[in-house]
Amino acid sequence: MSTIAFIGLGIMGSPMAVHLQKHGHAVRGHNRSPAKARALQEAGGTACASAADAVSGADVICLMLPDSPDVEEVLLGEGAVLDHAEPGALVIDFSTIRPDVTRRLASAARERGLRMLDAPVSGGQAGAEAATLSIMVGGESADVEAADDVLGVLGGTVVHVGPPGAGQTVKAANQLIVAGHLQVLAEAVVLLETSGVDLARALDVLAGGLAASAVLMQKRDNLLEHRFDPGFRVELHDKDLGIVVETARSGGVVAPMAGLLAALMSSMVANGDGGLDHSALLRGVERLNGQTPPRPDTA
Repeated sequence: MSTIAFIGLGIMGSPMAVHLQKHGHAVRGHNRSPAKARALQEAGGTACASAADAVSGADVICLMLPDSPDVEEVLLGEGAVLDHAEPGALVIDFSTIRPDVTRRLASAARERGLRMLDAPVSGGQAGAEAATLSIMVGGESADVEAADDVLGVLGGTVVHVGPPGAGQTVKAANQLIVAGHLQVLAEAVVLLETSGVDLARALDVLAGGLAASAVLMQKRDNLLEHRFDPGFRVELHDKDLGIVVETARSGGVVAPMAGLLAALMSSMVANGDGGLDHSALLRGVERLNGQTPPRPDTA
């Protein structure tokens, strides 16, 4: 079993760190809000006052942070993790960030005698809590094999998709697909409700045919109840769609739906819905149809 530093103990990071601790690893966690380390401590892990303290003596360093600047700051900024890490340590970044930033950070890690994988995840809070995440991994094959005892604890599906940055590119594609599903599902819900159809029964029959999807199954109750407590926040999906658009542009890829979905998600943030679950795209469709969305239930 390994000594693991886990930096970023939010909605996703906390249950992931707890699973690793319960699996027998010694997990040393750090979060800017110390209270978020409580679950890890209750599971027998250690809370550290700084990222540098957390990585001291660690074989593996895991990150689950909101955005590219956060990862860059932790790895290269004041108290840089890459400068405090043990020689040969393996850095696994579970965050969703820009592929070009990942490639640059992987190069910086190699220059310091460290190894780095980008391993963004899909499955949301439910997947993190159940340890059934889909993990798309970029990096060297030998490093992916070395990470098996960590990745296998957290994911139901773990796939090595290519060199450094490849995991982030696949995650960008994932976020584009999920946003598209959510948007058309929201439009279908408004169509059904406006037509006076029994929404619950309609969603049941749709889930039994070709329109079935994991998005429909997981977000059905949110849409029926206007309950949008976040499994994955709109503001994070907004950030991710920005990554999609930028990645497409830099690669010379024409992706018109990506631009439209990014605009619709940004509109949600502008209307004060950034802290809601991304299934709250329903509220955006309601606004487009001249409706005033009911106050969301996030309790």
